[in-house]
Amino acid sequence: MLNIEEIGAVLRSRRSDDPVFVPDHSCASVAMIFVADTSDMEVCFIRRATRKGDPWSGQVAFPGGRASIGDSCPEEVAERETREEVGLVLKSTDRIGKLPIRDVQRRDLRDSLTLTPVLYQIPLERRDLAHAKDRDEVSRVFWVPVRHLFDKDAVTSINYTIGGRNNTYPGILYGEEVIWGLTLRILESFSVLLGRDFPATSDSF
Repeated sequence: MLNIEEIGAVLRSRRSDDPVFVPDHSCASVAMIFVADTSDMEVCFIRRATRKGDPWSGQVAFPGGRASIGDSCPEEVAERETREEVGLVLKSTDRIGKLPIRDVQRRDLRDSLTLTPVLYQIPLERRDLAHAKDRDEVSRVFWVPVRHLFDKDAVTSINYTIGGRNNTYPGILYGEEVIWGLTLRILESFSVLLGRDFPATSDSF
């Protein structure tokens, strides 16, 4: 299975053609946070609070959000948003690397959005510091073994209505949570970069 050394090596070798960062509302970052010193490496997820006007209301996600004027790079966005949402202070020394920037397109988004997933590793003693700090943004924080994300028996589907149209989307079931949509696409991008088969392939979304 994957280990943190392999992930770091692949990300360091990735040739980046990312555009120049502009700190405005059209740029967003999320933090993909790993704890490696456990029997099975884990990654942090949140369930977003149910909130009117949020396109991802109530969905499973990574901590993160849109850029603010004071942010100087995508990493700072991910770290500020993680601190505000789940109370976890990420340091520059925790950074592993970045996944490719992706354009986010949804019929119900009012504006364009580019998203940068930033990967981090933290030690086990900091794992339980993560909690739903901002209840207006986050209803739950939970950790999923990386092995589970690649388990074909965890693949499921979910029905969801966007723009008045109901569609079925693939997902990963973990307890009562379903990881799907944009978050699943990030995981798929992660698996492709690592050269690993990903049983839950995402649909166009």
